[in-house]
Amino acid sequence: MRVPLSWLREYVDLPATETGRDVQAKLISAGLEVETVEQLGAGLKGPLVVGQVLTIEELEGFRKPIRFCTVDVGAANGTGEPQEIVCGARNFAVGDKVVVVLPGAVLPGDFAISARKTYGKTSHGMICSGDELGMGDWGSPRTESGGGSGGIIVLPPEHEVGTDAIELLQLVDEVLDIAVTPDRGYALSMRGVAREAATAYGLPLRDPALLDVPAPNAHGYEVKVDDPAGCDRFTARTVVGLQPEAHSPIWLQRRLQKAGMRPISLAVDITNYVMLELGQPLHAYDRSRLSGPIGVRRAEPGEKLTTLDGTKRTLDAEDLVITDNSGPIGLAGVMGGANTEIADAQPDPETGRIAGTSEVVIEAAHFAPTAIARTARRHKLSSEASKRFERGVDPEAAAAAAQRTVDLLVLLAGGTAEAGVTQVVAPSAPRTVAMPADHPDKVAGVAYGRETVVRRLQQVGCDVYGQDELVVTVPSWRPDLAEPNDLAEEVIRLEGYENLPSTLPTPPAGRGLTARQRLHRRVGRALAGAGQVESPNYPFVSEQVFDQLGLDEDDERRRVVRLVNPLSDEEPALRTTLLPGLLAALRRNDGRGSHDLALFETGLVFEPSGQETQAGRLPVDRRPTDEEIASLNAALPRQPRHAAVVLAGAREQAGWWGKGRQAEWADAVESARLIAREAGAELTVRAAQFAPWHPGRCAALYVTVDGAETLVGHAGELHPRVVKALHLPERTSAMELDLDLVAEASEDAVQAPSISTFPVATQDIALVVAQDVPAADVEAALLEGAGELLESIRLFDVFTGEQVGEGRKSLAYALRFRATDRTLTVEEATAARDAAAALAGERTGAVLRGA
Repeated sequence: MRVPLSWLREYVDLPATETGRDVQAKLISAGLEVETVEQLGAGLKGPLVVGQVLTIEELEGFRKPIRFCTVDVGAANGTGEPQEIVCGARNFAVGDKVVVVLPGAVLPGDFAISARKTYGKTSHGMICSGDELGMGDWGSPRTESGGGSGGIIVLPPEHEVGTDAIELLQLVDEVLDIAVTPDRGYALSMRGVAREAATAYGLPLRDPALLDVPAPNAHGYEVKVDDPAGCDRFTARTVVGLQPEAHSPIWLQRRLQKAGMRPISLAVDITNYVMLELGQPLHAYDRSRLSGPIGVRRAEPGEKLTTLDGTKRTLDAEDLVITDNSGPIGLAGVMGGANTEIADAQPDPETGRIAGTSEVVIEAAHFAPTAIARTARRHKLSSEASKRFERGVDPEAAAAAAQRTVDLLVLLAGGTAEAGVTQVVAPSAPRTVAMPADHPDKVAGVAYGRETVVRRLQQVGCDVYGQDELVVTVPSWRPDLAEPNDLAEEVIRLEGYENLPSTLPTPPAGRGLTARQRLHRRVGRALAGAGQVESPNYPFVSEQVFDQLGLDEDDERRRVVRLVNPLSDEEPALRTTLLPGLLAALRRNDGRGSHDLALFETGLVFEPSGQETQAGRLPVDRRPTDEEIASLNAALPRQPRHAAVVLAGAREQAGWWGKGRQAEWADAVESARLIAREAGAELTVRAAQFAPWHPGRCAALYVTVDGAETLVGHAGELHPRVVKALHLPERTSAMELDLDLVAEASEDAVQAPSISTFPVATQDIALVVAQDVPAADVEAALLEGAGELLESIRLFDVFTGEQVGEGRKSLAYALRFRATDRTLTVEEATAARDAAAALAGERTGAVLRGA
């Protein structure tokens, strides 16, 4: 919500010395998020005046049309003589009133104006466009392009020549930009922000909604509400005799512009102005285009409606619509229909008279927030009206907003208000909340006292009764106040969050990071130390990504938890794997020129168990009981912590030291081994086939948990179809494992390695096996066959070629033997190596190379 300070001062007598920054600080202290204060007209210096175009001479011989003009600026130039100005815009004519900046002035952006020779003439100033004055697109009656996006500003003829245009166009102002949170819909209006400012400064509020509104009668435009749950209040007023040629006055256009809205036409501008002022969205219908009574109902499935943006929409049965005898004429609370919109003023080709809408029906209604929010999201159609309705609009303001609109139409468009007033209201009682008078004290840990609590609640607009036990009647414009904690929050914020004492809780002895948290940190440090970059991602996914990953229809990872209210309709589910987010980050960085990438993430995935229950609300005045915490946990899906890595491009850079090396499937496997070492677990690697990995370059990762071998993840190179579907770099590799299962396999206590003072005996062995025999199986057999003397084993060479035969490969290992109590002899080391080779031959068919 953009709030011009000059407009705010109409409702609150702020001290004249208060700047926008001062008001920002006050409102922030009161709990509003005032993001910026924009200084309009900063650096602007006159003379800037109203001028009248006297003559226009078209200059020829240039690449673009140029006009040499004389403009009457009165006595503003000190001589009274016409001002000679060169201008390239063409949306003005002789006799038009325009805005002229004279030599010596400075425009926004530190643009100094002086007399200068151009196109063979001397130009003494400029005829200004809206952009040049920092106003943006100015809604000129003539739309032919000129200087700036909206062309030269053509003023109404009633303004006197020589008038100060800085004041006339309200060019100097301060605008507060407020980020309105979902619970504070009232702040999407000048009325709501003015109430907060009045409270913050301790000043009275001139409420713009306090108007004399005529009582409803039977003579108003007929309205039928078939869904009172969706629309509990509907006010209709009619104004006739509007002058189609009437334009919005400058002050109205400027206020709309400063608030971030574009002026359109007088009737539409007035409804937008009242919406900004009171927070009540309105809609104006051309009565001549209405057929029969206005109705409110749910849409019939398959009904069509063309909205004001020109889009033909297929309606849903849950959509709330406005109708007449012809069918739907608007999406309630979102956008009106094109078939009843206010007609633009156009000259009649036969009579020359201006024709347009002369009779309007004003709608001021209150719709259910949930219905409007779902309709806006369903049709991907967010409007200023829907933003307000879905956050909560004051239902009691509808009649006042309609009256304010009628008054402005009568004043500015020469209309006449009909006596008929229609008001359809569903019966409802005021909302009350019971609260102990000391409840805010307990929540904040501060002794406010009953008097302060009552005073602050009354400032919010509540009626308060009772002594120790208060009964609070909530104002109609605050639908977010529903329970005692909401009321306590109001007291605390108005008393000042900065006045709350800072106290650190005293944790019980012996508590700190859990083993799971410590492992999480160790793994992150280890992966970062290995040259990988942590890339946290949102836990939301689109179910379409599972097709891109090539998952089978019965794959467990397709069973997702869907969010009732997702941040994005395109990603409505919680992730069951970390890979979609990491691969999207890799693709994004690769597209921006970073081609050598190694990213990792440790985070939760969400696995529905089917046993979830409805969670209750936890108390805030005490610690939840174990039963309450268990009930809350039962309502949640399983949330194991996973670790994942994705790699692409160079793993080792090329340079004077060598050619470098591209990342490959083995690097993904090594990342898994690194995690297992940090957890103190023994990782077993076997060949596997598992989406989204390449079937010939995929490894299954196992650990031993409670004596049983348990699958914890996979690593390898991604399938080429997956790489293509996700637009990833070629040969992208990835790894993902269940960190919680790996932690279960770790030893209860970290064992320090035994260190021998005796020398090591190294034996190399080269074994030839079939091409499809995994090296991990050969290594496992060598480990078991070598016995206790084997200290370590390392694969240092893989060779294929004619020397070993077709379909076979040579694996060369370095074996290190060491005893803890003696120096090994060559015979002992050789015997251990031969035993290892024998077992490998028995299990995998390996033979010694050259044998």
